[in-house]
Amino acid sequence: MLPEELVQLAKERMAPYPCEGFLPGRGPKHPVLFFVGEAPGETEIHNLVPFSGRAGKELDLFLERAGVDRSEVFISSSVRSRPYQYKTKQIRGETVTKKYNRTPTKAEVLAHAPVLDYEISHAKPDILVTLGRIGWERVTGSKEKITEVAGKLIEQPIQQLKSLEEDSFILSEKIYRIFPTYHPASVFYNPGLRPVIEEHAYKIRELLRR
Repeated sequence: MLPEELVQLAKERMAPYPCEGFLPGRGPKHPVLFFVGEAPGETEIHNLVPFSGRAGKELDLFLERAGVDRSEVFISSSVRSRPYQYKTKQIRGETVTKKYNRTPTKAEVLAHAPVLDYEISHAKPDILVTLGRIGWERVTGSKEKITEVAGKLIEQPIQQLKSLEEDSFILSEKIYRIFPTYHPASVFYNPGLRPVIEEHAYKIRELLRR
């Protein structure tokens, strides 16, 4: 789906930052749902399958409850490379320094903005589903907390990169339907969100039936 020159541009724009790999989005040409996550982890940049780790199993449960299959949705992210940081930990009595995932910065989100803009404009999805705070802020530019908007269908313009010469966002002329929910991995540190996310999936099922 992505032109090779766009992939190369994204890699060049990301070069100054501590990130690695590049994960293309995956899905049909015109999906019923378009998911916008945060960034790939170590597993994803090696097997090139979005949400293929532990969080992927949670996403599959979400899709099952929403009544759709992975083949019907497009899965993308705000940043397409893995943001990492080095940490030193004690593991089985040994001092180990390795790369760990981290949250992408605003500069890194801007660096990969042309990729997501291209995908959304060509996919023309019925509903954009943002996963977690990073996806929500990337798509809308809103400062509202994810806890205030999760589970609501919102109709508004989305953020797009102003130009390759200006690293800033502008709002689209087109109005999109946006459904923010929590990131699938959120249930690992807050199990209480599981029934909430389940309810969001059923809401999407009803929206797709209309």
